[in-house]
Amino acid sequence: MHRTREAVAGTALLVAAIRARETRREEPLFIDPFADKLAGAAGHESLQAALEASGEQSTVQIVVRTRFWDEALLRATRTARQVVIIAAGMDARAYRLDWPDAVTVYELDQPAVIEAKGRLLSGDSPRTSRVAVGVDLADDWPPALTSAGFDPGAPSVWLMEGLLQYLDEAEVRALFARVDALSAPGSVLLYEVVGTALLESPFMVPVLESMAAQGSPWLFGSDTPGELAERHDWSAVVTDIAVPGNAWGRWFAPAVPMDVAGVPRGYFIEAVKP
Repeated sequence: MHRTREAVAGTALLVAAIRARETRREEPLFIDPFADKLAGAAGHESLQAALEASGEQSTVQIVVRTRFWDEALLRATRTARQVVIIAAGMDARAYRLDWPDAVTVYELDQPAVIEAKGRLLSGDSPRTSRVAVGVDLADDWPPALTSAGFDPGAPSVWLMEGLLQYLDEAEVRALFARVDALSAPGSVLLYEVVGTALLESPFMVPVLESMAAQGSPWLFGSDTPGELAERHDWSAVVTDIAVPGNAWGRWFAPAVPMDVAGVPRGYFIEAVKP
């Protein structure tokens, strides 16, 4: 488990490198001026290896999800003023998004990741209040969050980006239970899920083997992803990643109606606690 956590933390550098590469495009889906230095040499080397192994398809999901969650976060913070990014990695949204007034962004990740990120961005100022909380998600992390100022009695916005596939089902469900317990009515939960059909697709074999070799195997998938929030009585809206991907001209296959079973998909879920 410890090696897995280290490897997953390492993927944060790859994500930052992908965001830096997107920022350099002529018509990028987003601008992240901090991604290049957050990625560092290790992140750019990982990106080059991914491109050589799988081409553009290895990066497009991260590009599309970044834009999708940027927009979702800004919508949600019209009514909720505290944001929690779980396993924040090298995410720079606290520094680059145009947040509404009085928003606090709490970033949860392993202490070593928090320390490294703070060092890399020591000369930069966030665009809203940012509180970094060094925790291990395998531990009892809610007390650390509330001690840092998070108010469970006020609506909140939660983001789980690029995380759930690295957890087993028991860990996923425990995480959702903890988030539910900390969330006041009106809170918003944003998360993504790899579809079961996608995990089992032959074309995913090289990707899954590569992730496992790095010590970060993909363990969890579901083709009923809304259920994770709905079982706690949240209302959930599920979006096939291919829909915004095609709308932005950046996807590699047409979107297939959601009522067609067995289609390899990834999912974006936006859930609200009534």
